Amino acid sequence: MIDHDRLHQIVRQAGAMAMATWPGHGHALNVWEKTPGSPVCDADLAVDAFLKRELMALLPAAGWLSEETVDHPERLGRGLCWLVDPIDGTRDFIRGRTGWSVSVALVSEGRALIGALSAPARDEYWSAVAGQGAKRNDYTLAASRRAQLPGARVPADSLAPIDSDLITVEKPNSIALRIAMVGANEADLLATLRWGFEWDIAAATLIAREAGAAVSDAFGQPISYNKRDPRAFGLLVTAPAIHAAAVERLADRAAKLA
Repeated sequence: MIDHDRLHQIVRQAGAMAMATWPGHGHALNVWEKTPGSPVCDADLAVDAFLKRELMALLPAAGWLSEETVDHPERLGRGLCWLVDPIDGTRDFIRGRTGWSVSVALVSEGRALIGALSAPARDEYWSAVAGQGAKRNDYTLAASRRAQLPGARVPADSLAPIDSDLITVEKPNSIALRIAMVGANEADLLATLRWGFEWDIAAATLIAREAGAAVSDAFGQPISYNKRDPRAFGLLVTAPAIHAAAVERLADRAAKLA
């Protein structure tokens, strides 16, 4: 169906394109806000245009949904759709920090088939194919197997008092990288309680799931992709044994915020 080698070559090229303008190497950027608090830069648009051209040439029958492209309902009639965030973690990118990635997923009938994350500032390339496991660089991933919620590692800057029994670990700005950390056994729990977009999470949730993590929305329900409204409320990615306990802990907060 698809040339996997070419796909990964395209995603790596996109990462290299972003890296060539990354301020961490001393480059200057043109940065503005799409909406208050939502920064974007020249690199976002350049990488998006490159990915759209190359991925649509690779699979012309697929639809297209990207953070930096105006949505078109035509994608809903396609059996396949690319979900793309050209630079996930733009804040880290523009500040010269390493916590950003290029995120690409191919979805079909609501499910992710292929996911790839290029994080060249961290020398990382993540990938997964449904039913075939997940890798970071050349190493097969195995998700956290933590059995108890207390003591779980969470990529966060800080925690609410009610969650003081959890442990904070590094938090890259890219939510895709934070999700992938659970798949790499560098975190046990990733939770959000807000509306988020499919392009932010499609690739990384496949990587985490193929590594053995449990993935759901904030209420413990499955997440589907390429919907008319490309959002979901909340995300929960955990070691499988603590997923139910995490859903229970978040239930009241999720109900109030949804």
